Amino acid sequence: MGEIIVRHVETSDAPALQRLYAHPEVYRDTLQLPLPSLTHWQQRLADAKPGLHNLVACIDEQVVGQIVIELNQSLRRRHVATFGIGVDPAQQGKGIGGALMSAMIELCDNWTAIQRIELTVFTDNQGAIALYKKFGFEIEGTSRHFAMRDGKLVDAYHMARFHGV
Repeated sequence: MGEIIVRHVETSDAPALQRLYAHPEVYRDTLQLPLPSLTHWQQRLADAKPGLHNLVACIDEQVVGQIVIELNQSLRRRHVATFGIGVDPAQQGKGIGGALMSAMIELCDNWTAIQRIELTVFTDNQGAIALYKKFGFEIEGTSRHFAMRDGKLVDAYHMARFHGV
């Protein structure tokens, strides 16, 4: 396996991100919908809204994961960021999620005024929960029937990590 390189996304990454989020094991554990179009990903990358930082993880120049960090733009919540992450199922367990999380935390802790990073995760996504806990995230609460997945409403945890606390 080659080295994991984390970099900012390029518009040319749209086909790779379309393939990543078209994988059932990825979209079922995110809020993405099945069958994403290439046009959707091209537009999403071309028209990034303020406060978004979009990073990809690559091995041998192939995109194998993505993390999108959103710095809150509300005046009273500018100290808060949230994120979404996806890793190619064939590459899971190889440190890609950890590399993306490290890059995100480095950006938030050392280059922005972010004091709180928050997320939601489905309660049955034990691999992701373990990764988040490894990086200092704590479960703050549970939302019952948070989102539709596979025809059923599933619960999600709210988790957060605080910088300097």
